[in-house]
Amino acid sequence: MATQTISQTTSTSAAGSRRLAAGGAAMLLGSALLFLVGFAPLPAVHNAAHDTRHSAAFPCH
Repeated sequence: MATQTISQTTSTSAAGSRRLAAGGAAMLLGSALLFLVGFAPLPAVHNAAHDTRHSAAFPCH
């Protein structure tokens, strides 16, 4: 009878790498959106995100 050994290290590290990449991409996208909205010259964009920026200690004035 043959015994089969399954290695989970490659699948676990691959899943961890994907999770880390997704987290990094989300942080990069969030930072870019905050930066773009924070310095947007349009009053409508400024007013829409005004309270959120101040609660995150992001200066806008």
